Amino acid sequence: MKEVAHVPVLLEESVAALGIREDGIYVDGTFGRGGHSAAILAELGVRGRLLAFDQDPEAVAHRAIEDSRLELIHGRFSTMQRALSERGISHVAGVLLDLGVSSPQLDEARRGFSFAKDGPLDMRMDPTRGESAAEWIAHAQENKIREIVHAYGEERFAKGIARAIVAARGTEPIRTTKQLAEIVGRAVRTREPGQHPATRTFQALRIFVNQELEELEVTLPQAAELLDNGGRLAVISFHSLEDRIVKRFMRDRSTADVLPKGVPVRAKDLPPPQLRVVGKAIRAGEAETRRNPRARSATLRVAEKL
Repeated sequence: MKEVAHVPVLLEESVAALGIREDGIYVDGTFGRGGHSAAILAELGVRGRLLAFDQDPEAVAHRAIEDSRLELIHGRFSTMQRALSERGISHVAGVLLDLGVSSPQLDEARRGFSFAKDGPLDMRMDPTRGESAAEWIAHAQENKIREIVHAYGEERFAKGIARAIVAARGTEPIRTTKQLAEIVGRAVRTREPGQHPATRTFQALRIFVNQELEELEVTLPQAAELLDNGGRLAVISFHSLEDRIVKRFMRDRSTADVLPKGVPVRAKDLPPPQLRVVGKAIRAGEAETRRNPRARSATLRVAEKL
C-alpha cells in the first residue's frame, strides 16, 4: 500500500517558537510521520534528546527517523508525565503539541476518518482500544448523539441529524463512512459554501471517539509542570474548540492571582504566574495554505515557563 505523505503545518514557526537549546530535552506530542521531530532533531546537538509520542500504532510502525537521540513512544500525549518520570526525566526544555489528524489518517479510507472515500466507520486514532464510531452509533441514545454532534461539531442541525441516524440504524447497521455521510446529507437542510454537509458531524464523532478535548485538558497542565524555567510550550490547533482550550489555559496560567479588595497581602507576596504568553497567535500564510490547504485552519500559540 502506498504511503500517504504528511505535510507538517507551521513547521518553521513552531520549531522556532521552541527556541531549541542544543543540549535540551524536548517532547513532540504527536510524532505522525516525523516532520516536526526531524526539524527539532536538526536543531539539537549530540547531547540533546527528543521523546516523541503517538497513540497510532501505524505511526510507530512507519517510524521514518532513525536517530539515537530520538525515543518514539506508543501512547497518548496525556501519558507524557508518567512516561518521562519512568525514564528519570522531571524537566524538559520544550513541548510541542500538534493536535488533530494527520494526512495518512485522513486519506486512508480504511481508517474511517473521512467521507471522501468509502471505508469502515472507525475513526479511532488507536484502533487497538475503545469503541469505533460505528460501534458507538449502534447503541447511543438519540439525545446523546444530538449532544455530541452539537457540542463537538458546532452543528446547528444536530437534532435532525441524530433523529436521522437513529431512524437509519433501525433499518440496517451504519457501518461505513459513505452510509453516514449520505444520512447526514439528507438531514442537513442547507449547505455551507464549499463544505460537505457531513463535515461537522464527522469532526464531532472523531473528537468524541478519541476524547480529544479531554486529552488536551489533561495534557496542558502536565506540559507546563514539566517545563524548565524558560522552557517553551507550543500548541498547534485546528478548530475553535481546541484553540479555545489552549488560549484559556495560557491566559489563566499567565495571570497573577487577584485577591478580594481589602485582603492584607501585598501584590509582591502573591505567587507569580506560571507562564507568560509569547507573542500573538500565529496562522499559516498564503504561501503555505496554497501548498497545503489543510493549514488554513491551523493556529499556533506559544507560552514560556517563568
